[in-house]
Amino acid sequence: MYAKCSDILAAQNVFHKILRRDVVSWTSIIVGTAQHGRAQEALTLFDEMVLEGLKPNEVTFVGLIYACSHAGLVAKGRQLFDSMINDYGIKPSLQHYTCLLDLLGRSGSLVEAYNLIETMPFEPDEPTWTALLSACKLHGKTQMGIKIANHLLGLKLQDPSSYILLSNTYAAAGMWDDVSKVRKLMAVMEVRIEPGYSCVNLGKDGQEFYAGEIPYHIKDKILGLLQELSLEMKKRGYVPDTSFVLHDMGKQEKEQQLYFHSERLAVAYGLLKAVPRTTIRIVKNLRVCGDCHVVLKLISDIVQREIVVRDATRFHHFKDGRCSCGDFW
Repeated sequence: MYAKCSDILAAQNVFHKILRRDVVSWTSIIVGTAQHGRAQEALTLFDEMVLEGLKPNEVTFVGLIYACSHAGLVAKGRQLFDSMINDYGIKPSLQHYTCLLDLLGRSGSLVEAYNLIETMPFEPDEPTWTALLSACKLHGKTQMGIKIANHLLGLKLQDPSSYILLSNTYAAAGMWDDVSKVRKLMAVMEVRIEPGYSCVNLGKDGQEFYAGEIPYHIKDKILGLLQELSLEMKKRGYVPDTSFVLHDMGKQEKEQQLYFHSERLAVAYGLLKAVPRTTIRIVKNLRVCGDCHVVLKLISDIVQREIVVRDATRFHHFKDGRCSCGDFW
């Protein structure tokens, strides 16, 4: 619970107070630590678990390969996948193969990732294909991404985020007719997309923000603070990366879209309302975009505050101009 609520230190304190730790408690702290970007700590915990004579289970290895995936530890991830089979007799599930594929994709080993899909003893499902498509988008492999997107377009997709990924893939390639095709398909399938939002938790006081929407009573203060921060960031070399705005519009309009992303509004509100020097904790229902990731690092350094953001995939701890993910997420 503590790990999922962004307080990994409290989670560790509880873990160390457990007198008899079983595979569930070990796996919980390993997965929690991995989600907070502490891959080496997660791997060390695994070694300690094995030394205590406990046998890891299927979930333990999902957490371990996840840790490697979000830290770029490709060789270690491969080793753990092999160890699961050879040392512990655990038959890999589709989830294990998807985690391994995600690890390869994030590291840029896209050909190996594609070969894994072709050779694994399971029919690749929607999450498997979208993991590879996300990797293509991340590494700018446009042609492979379009090929996978075309394949996905022929499937009966269930997850609304898959349609968004398809649309974004075509948009990044400037294929606006295909973007329109995806959006029409979404309308026919009655796919409901949950709008992106960020919630900042200040104890009894919390506030939810949607992109471009600011409560009237605090609008001027939030915009004023964001303007101050923007000027300071630009002094430090910040240039808005408009490639993360996947709409057919002008550069100035794209910069404006970035400016009003929900996580920036939530951070500004936290800075205005939180007790001085306390950690600002934010939950976002979608993945943090690359430009906002840069901005949050800069803000953490400018205001000298730790900012913790839980997005759709992991936790990001921004402090002193750095992030716990090491820019690998």
